[in-house]
Amino acid sequence: MKKVPLRKCTGCGEMKPKRELIRVVKAPDTTDADGNVTAQGAVSLDLTGKKPGRGAYVCKSAECFQKARKARRFEHSLSCKIPEEVYESMSAELQEI
Repeated sequence: MKKVPLRKCTGCGEMKPKRELIRVVKAPDTTDADGNVTAQGAVSLDLTGKKPGRGAYVCKSAECFQKARKARRFEHSLSCKIPEEVYESMSAELQEI
């Protein structure tokens, strides 16, 4: 029997199979030759689960997404400030699924 990877939803806090959740990813920061950060990594939904970067998982329901957004759990998990327009675009993308 194959082991199913579990992840915790940042909205409701339930452990669920990874395939049932959507990954929110923060792309790696880009740096110059001296190691100075030139651009912050973008935060987006990762529907394939293959994008590089730091990830947080959320259920496919809009309710869990809003809970995580309100409690700023994505910002805590990804260690960055997320602008309001990024939340709006992710919310719109989530409703299309």
